[in-house]
Amino acid sequence: MEKMIFGRFMPGDSFVHKLDPRSKLLFVFAFIIIVFLANNPVTYAALFVFTLLVIFVSRIKLYFLINGLKPVIILMAFTFLLHIFFTKEGELLYHWKFISIYEEGLKQGIFISIRFLVLVFMTSILTLTTSPISITDGLEVLLNPFKKLKLPVHELALMMSISLRFIPTLMDETDKIMKAQMARGSDLSTGPIKERVKAVVPLLVPLFVSAFKRAEDLATAMEVRGYRGGEGRTRYRQLKWDSKDTLAILLLVAMTALLIILRS
Repeated sequence: MEKMIFGRFMPGDSFVHKLDPRSKLLFVFAFIIIVFLANNPVTYAALFVFTLLVIFVSRIKLYFLINGLKPVIILMAFTFLLHIFFTKEGELLYHWKFISIYEEGLKQGIFISIRFLVLVFMTSILTLTTSPISITDGLEVLLNPFKKLKLPVHELALMMSISLRFIPTLMDETDKIMKAQMARGSDLSTGPIKERVKAVVPLLVPLFVSAFKRAEDLATAMEVRGYRGGEGRTRYRQLKWDSKDTLAILLLVAMTALLIILRS
């Protein structure tokens, strides 16, 4: 099983690493929205080039991102095939028995795949260049206005950060359990679908046990260290918004304006 990169943190000194976590969170949240402005080949090409530029500035190797994308390739392929076979608009490109591929279906399949790709790349860049603690602090500050509505902002930010951190941990744990099962003669990669599904069941039980054990250990560690929620807590590292963060947001605003202009 390939290692899941989403949720991992890679220390560095790139421009993106040095940005305030609040600006990176705002950047990614806004990017998820503006992706839906793209509706033609030119706008999707602009989105893809913009994403490659962010990857270059972050100094994260592209092949590393592509390698980490492999666990979600199946979902991307499934989405692509859905559009290929179920969108019956435009010129008929290919027909064989009950299979018909139309121009609009192929186009939408490619567009959705690009949209999925840039979203995964951008969210991965966020977690790869921002430590879990920084994400927690940034989320808490951004959610501070909701304290007036009596929402437990600190606890929500902490839970989201822990969830992000648990994704690669659970993937690594799954990989270890799969290798242990295969060493005992279990075959998870070949045979009929029904048999492969049955082979996965023994994998789930130890995975859930391990997840609960890790959650219990984390809760015990937090209790031992005197964690009592966000009230009265101070931060060792203070967040500081500077010109780099403003520049990043302005670049996103410019990208948004470009997409609006290029929309058909």
